[in-house]
Amino acid sequence: MAEEIVNRVAKSKLKVIDLEDFYPKGERKIIDVSEWLYEGLVLREKEFRAHISSHNWEQYRNCFVAMTCSTDAIIPEWAFMLVTTKLRNIAQLAVVGSLEVLETVIYTKIISNLDPTPYENLPLIIKGCSKKPVPVNALILLTQKLQPVAKSIMFGEACSAVPLYKRK
Repeated sequence: MAEEIVNRVAKSKLKVIDLEDFYPKGERKIIDVSEWLYEGLVLREKEFRAHISSHNWEQYRNCFVAMTCSTDAIIPEWAFMLVTTKLRNIAQLAVVGSLEVLETVIYTKIISNLDPTPYENLPLIIKGCSKKPVPVNALILLTQKLQPVAKSIMFGEACSAVPLYKRK
């Protein structure tokens, strides 16, 4: 007679945290301001403002937006600020940088609002291998947030976790 297989991980106090579970819904989009520059390199204020005025901002409704410039143009800060004024009340969030910077900012907000109380005195595994873009900085921020309260922190999967921290 075969013995019943017991899931010891499920019965333990071990708590698995998957940052993918916190991933907010909303399309991620990039605005490349180089398209609004003269020859992709020179910002002419009047022309830049005209492009911004005629642009379809509704396409960013409820999206997360990364603003960037794909050329070597030097873009003054006010240009990105001007774009941001058009995204207000349309996009969920707008940042200057890559999609990775965008995801880092999104997760920074999520982790800063995370209540660490449910993780107090527990052994934790921060899950790796996401299907969604979870930046390394999010893992770092989560580790910093939970280390003061956790009994231990590991990374990976329950079957092959890498120990990171254990309270003495």
